[in-house]
Amino acid sequence: MDSGAIRRRSTLGLAVMAAAGLLAFMSPGSAEAAPAYCSGHKVRTLPFTTGSVLVYKRGGYVCAVTFPGARGSRKAMSVSVQARGGRPVVDRGHFAHHAGPVTLYAGHRCVRIKGSVGSGSVSSGWILC
Repeated sequence: MDSGAIRRRSTLGLAVMAAAGLLAFMSPGSAEAAPAYCSGHKVRTLPFTTGSVLVYKRGGYVCAVTFPGARGSRKAMSVSVQARGGRPVVDRGHFAHHAGPVTLYAGHRCVRIKGSVGSGSVSSGWILC
């Protein structure tokens, strides 16, 4: 191979790598996206003094996850989802990062979401009717 052919191949290789890098940064859902604990779209954020509960909905399913305000050591956390007329689905324990996700088929019924971290808590009342 002569030096011109080597130069052309290396230039082509660099161009392909640059294009691939640009496509990776421009694609939707790149590395900045938050990790998805629940499927569907986020419909509510329920903040409280020591954390927050994220609520997602897809079809007739409702999913919730509780996150502490300050991550680190293990804390008492809980999250629950209850459809009107049914029993709640609960995840409770000592966690470092999050409680849940808990998923429930609610259909077209109203749901109540509860979450707590340490001494702080939130209850949504009947929502998503």
